[in-house]
Amino acid sequence: MKQKANYGIDAPNVIRNLLFIGMLCIVTSIAIFSFVDKPKMILLALTGWVLIVGISLVVTAIMMILSSKIGKIRERERILDMVNIKGDEHILDVGCGKGLYLIGAAKRLMNGKAVGIDIWQSEDLSGNSMENTIQNAKSEGVDDKVYIETADMRKIPFENSSFDIVLSSFAIHNIYDSLERKKALLEIIRVLKPGGKLCIIDFQHIDEYMNVFKENGITGISRFKTKLIFPPATVIIGIKAK
Repeated sequence: MKQKANYGIDAPNVIRNLLFIGMLCIVTSIAIFSFVDKPKMILLALTGWVLIVGISLVVTAIMMILSSKIGKIRERERILDMVNIKGDEHILDVGCGKGLYLIGAAKRLMNGKAVGIDIWQSEDLSGNSMENTIQNAKSEGVDDKVYIETADMRKIPFENSSFDIVLSSFAIHNIYDSLERKKALLEIIRVLKPGGKLCIIDFQHIDEYMNVFKENGITGISRFKTKLIFPPATVIIGIKAK
């Protein structure tokens, strides 16, 4: 039986912590309500607040899981439609993870090539490894159109103007220093062909990304919010000046 592609759970440690703290808050508040005889008004109010916080944290975790399992896959198709892949492009996915956008792009290619790079951090995505990405490509029937390499986005191992399209989804924000993030953005611009298109999806540092792109030859920039991803993200699409 053909194995189904598995694109993992985003931020699994965050989800685990949300569920743990949320359930702890819920259990604590229920225990106080159940075992404290006639709690004073201030304790009652505090307990109610803890219960609300606990429920909110659990609901947030559930929304993140649904986003990882359903929302991000549907959103991928909407975003790739806007990128308008013709079928013969050389495409790079920066921080490709388990291949969500890499494979989605490869499925739209006829005689092009989709290349993915990552450093495979499992804290950012469950089961994040080159082997799992290759298996996903095989499961989706595009392993002949995909090439994967271990590389840091701050030093992309390809020549200038190598790609028609460069994608990156929920990856750049994992670089915590702004100067280091700028290095990654400049590398993306460097390997993009004049007239080529970039598409960045992220939920942090959007204005920072926009400023770097505007200052370094990216034109026709548009941005819009995702609909089915939680937390909500912003998509930036632009074209490198010729």
